[in-house]
Amino acid sequence: QIQLVESGGGLVQAGEALRLSCAASGGTFSSYDMAWFRQAPGKEREFVAAIRRSGGGTYYADSVKGRTTISRDNAENTVYLQMNSLKPEDTAVYYCAAAKGAIFFRSSRTRSDEYDYWGQGTQVTVSS
Repeated sequence: QIQLVESGGGLVQAGEALRLSCAASGGTFSSYDMAWFRQAPGKEREFVAAIRRSGGGTYYADSVKGRTTISRDNAENTVYLQMNSLKPEDTAVYYCAAAKGAIFFRSSRTRSDEYDYWGQGTQVTVSS
């Protein structure tokens, strides 16, 4: 069973950047498709980005496309989320998630119930 720990959140001003990290342990990291989700107060958890287990494919929500990059280092058992040009509406708790199944090419890759393991989340707050 894989364990996930996010880090890198914080308070930034609009227009600034942050890089989130998610360190995995207890499993074979390269055998999981990975994703980032976020949840703002009073809202449902929403998909942000996904990356194929090999690292050879990425997919983004329209709301972050063009200013966000998901990447992974399978040797370091870590997945990253680089967020640039942050906006106040990006304020949320950010979660990384791991899927045992090969879901990257499914349309359901944006659904939280497709993912089996979750981290505890890291808070990102963007002030205007």
